[in-house]
Amino acid sequence: MLIFSFRQLASRVGRPFPVHACRPSQPKHCDVWHRQYGSQAKINKDTIDLYRQQYVRDSWTNLTPKVLSHLDRNLHLQRNHPLSIVREKIVKYFYGAYLSPRGNPLFSVYDNLSPVVTVEQNFDQLLIPADHPSRAKSDCYYVNKDYLLRAHTTAHQVELIQAGLDNFLVVGDVYRRDEIDATHYPVFHQLDAVRIVHQDKLFERNPELKIHETHYKTHLSNGSPTTGTSSPLADCIDQHKQPCHTLEAVKLCEHEMKKILVGMVQKLFGQDIQYRWVDGYFPFTQPSWELEIYFNGSWLEILGCGITRNEILERAGVQNSIAYAFGVGLERLAMILFDIPDIRLFWSTDSGFLNQFRDDRIVKYKPISSYPQCSNDLSFWLPEGMPADQFALNDFYDIVRSVGGDIIEQVTLIDRFTHPKTGKSSLCFRIVYRHMERTLTQAEVNVVHAKIGSELVASYNVSIR
Repeated sequence: MLIFSFRQLASRVGRPFPVHACRPSQPKHCDVWHRQYGSQAKINKDTIDLYRQQYVRDSWTNLTPKVLSHLDRNLHLQRNHPLSIVREKIVKYFYGAYLSPRGNPLFSVYDNLSPVVTVEQNFDQLLIPADHPSRAKSDCYYVNKDYLLRAHTTAHQVELIQAGLDNFLVVGDVYRRDEIDATHYPVFHQLDAVRIVHQDKLFERNPELKIHETHYKTHLSNGSPTTGTSSPLADCIDQHKQPCHTLEAVKLCEHEMKKILVGMVQKLFGQDIQYRWVDGYFPFTQPSWELEIYFNGSWLEILGCGITRNEILERAGVQNSIAYAFGVGLERLAMILFDIPDIRLFWSTDSGFLNQFRDDRIVKYKPISSYPQCSNDLSFWLPEGMPADQFALNDFYDIVRSVGGDIIEQVTLIDRFTHPKTGKSSLCFRIVYRHMERTLTQAEVNVVHAKIGSELVASYNVSIR
């Protein structure tokens, strides 16, 4: 589901149906959602070509060739890849957890949907306020003002519900502009799920009980940076339930959701894993929680979840129902399970890395080798009149990634300075270089470092110090 932490299976053996296709019982038109392989991504002067569609560039366009180069890698579908192993384990768990009376899995899986979505899909349909920071151009990769590369797999939630699906998993690559370090990368992978329970199923044994209150007011709020709400009324809505839901319905749905998700975590990490629930906030669920596990001496967030906002269901044409949803990052799970220290390793094509993972087994990663770091500082004056806090750090990170690629291990802002006489501001970044498969020479690093500086000058009119 998102935006969990705005800051949040390869083999087909034993599958009841292929995960790349719809189940026979699903709407036949659902194949239009599937991405066409071979995106033929191309950035032209005035347009961008993506998946056999052409989009007009505008002031919102901020895609880079480096990001587009990841579009068809599909690591989550690559046999024996750590991300695919984790995906397979979660999918198999849900296949077994929910069965029809005939013994068939209730959940369908969509792991090949196009990552190009509309702003409406990614934000508006999920009740994300117009001024929510997650919409910022500095946080997302926009094709233009109307389209972007999805920032979370939750972007497909409404269209799948509208198609008549009530139990589904969505898995795919998502794209966010972010800092550069061992745990952040502009492309990562999420698994998102929705389960809708209808009135007759939820209260099968107590038909006199109802999902919705007889009288209630629905409140759609706009956002604020802290809670995502802007009115006192919205801020006073408690964590226990939405105004429209009966307490009985919420507690039954919450109990089922938490039982299932704890079971999933125990399936991945073992029965003895310590866990706890923490209240959370997401624009599209209420109440909301984060599930944390105790790992290496501290509590670590694993997933976000909650009771789906009733407005989302109603707008998708679903009546007399309640739903839960959750989202989890595959990289975070895989880094813990396989003891992988650097997120860049997932993109490695080195056989020394890939051949360590086989047959759906969780094994601890053994470093291929330890290559030394090289670090260079880059200091520059901003254009006259631009204060340091107005320079978008993610713009700088994108340039570094585009020029340096995956030999960039970390970028850290180490100094901000404003000249007392001229008023001009400068920034200084430390860029750490390390190749995952060989030793870099300082001469090689210097060439790349100089190119980063030149690109920065050309793009933002800065002056290298």
